[in-house]
Amino acid sequence: METDGGVRRVDRASGGDVTWAEARAIALRASPSAPVEEVPLSTARGCRLARPLTALVPVPGTDVSAMDGYAVAGEGPWRVLGRVLAGGRAHGEVLKPGCAVEIATGAPVPEGTTSVLPYEAAHPLAPTPPTHDSPTLSGEREGVWVAGVVQEGRHVRRRGEDVGLGEVVLGAGTRVTPAVLGLAAALGHDVLAVHRRLEVAVLVTGDEVIGEGLPEPGRVRDAIGPFLPGLIAWAGARVGPRLTIPDGAAPLRAALMPHPPAVPDRATSVPPGDGAPASLGDGAPGSPAQGARRPSAQKADAGRVGWEGGAEIVVVCGASSKGPADHLRAVLDDLGAEVLVDGVAVRPGHPQLLARLPCGRLVVGLPGNPFAALAAALTLLVPLLKGERYEYGERMTLAVTPAPASPTSPSHRNQQPVHAAHQAPRGHRHSNTRLVPVRRSGKGAVPVGHDRPGSLWGAAMADALAVLPPGWDGEPVELLELPD
Repeated sequence: METDGGVRRVDRASGGDVTWAEARAIALRASPSAPVEEVPLSTARGCRLARPLTALVPVPGTDVSAMDGYAVAGEGPWRVLGRVLAGGRAHGEVLKPGCAVEIATGAPVPEGTTSVLPYEAAHPLAPTPPTHDSPTLSGEREGVWVAGVVQEGRHVRRRGEDVGLGEVVLGAGTRVTPAVLGLAAALGHDVLAVHRRLEVAVLVTGDEVIGEGLPEPGRVRDAIGPFLPGLIAWAGARVGPRLTIPDGAAPLRAALMPHPPAVPDRATSVPPGDGAPASLGDGAPGSPAQGARRPSAQKADAGRVGWEGGAEIVVVCGASSKGPADHLRAVLDDLGAEVLVDGVAVRPGHPQLLARLPCGRLVVGLPGNPFAALAAALTLLVPLLKGERYEYGERMTLAVTPAPASPTSPSHRNQQPVHAAHQAPRGHRHSNTRLVPVRRSGKGAVPVGHDRPGSLWGAAMADALAVLPPGWDGEPVELLELPD
């Protein structure tokens, strides 16, 4: 293992896999810094604050009524001098003892107000004014008096009572939720300084992979492309362009190199009149190239990731193993990439890869089997996207369910059988970490079974993956949260 700039880098000549824990740690250290930008409130949702959120105005901005009723001064009964509505004209004179103004919730109370008497606590008096040393003020409502009992200071919200001018209300790194947007607006903000969400482009490889319909013999539906957008968004990043490319080193190299030449694609050519070849982010950051198409999945004769585009990370689905159709390693060598992780001692998901291209973009290689790809994404991609926000999972005891007596029994398929490797995992001596789909229960984390690399059945029934380290002997294990 070599070290470069604080990142542990795999020496591929040694042929050794890193442990699962090492792979996750390498991904965390390699996590790119998200650029800071100021964006309007309408587009800030889901981002993280780059700076603390401070109050540009106090809340409330002036002394206001907290109830519908009467702003009163001193002890009652009170002569009603006028009316003030929220957003309307304020009462321009000091409210003297024995006087009141009818007032709406949120309206500014006159200077001199000692409390607000709610309507439900107010008692109108007879038109004839009682004996009271009350002055006559301009604008008074002749003969209108109210009485009632109210505690001094009640139902008046004083200026800055909720938030003071310049007060820090949220720290940097806070996720911008709808409530945060409302708070920012109330505090006078029109734009927010946020860390722009990292953009992830997706390359789906494989001549056998189809995106829709029923697969013919020798073909399979793409099960990785559909789950990646949700996982990427769950990890706090932005889903960028997605491109389907055929097997082969040339299409893959064209998709990863900047400004590549066109590479003919026999199986997925551009329809006539469709304009320029599809691109994964040529042009301004976060925007498609001029003439580029941006449907959910592009098929083009010159798939390419334009490195002046917005995608900081590229995920390659398939091509990360060492079979005759897997070319990612050779292409990365040709492009001069620095390989950070090349194979992880974990099942499923062993043939996963993390590399950095000379331009600084990161490439994550996922296995072609769907559950293996999900396990690899949780190992490398999610830590890479979350960086300092990454949280380690809770630890829980694994409650192992007994294996069915007969796998051919009629009820076998409804018993959620544990995979053979985990029917009695206590004391297992695997040299690899195992990622096991589980559901939490009062007895611990229960394996749900159906956990073969090529199937997402078990993952679809689970709410976490239990991390069983080599030599696990029944101690509590970490649970990796599955995206919801």
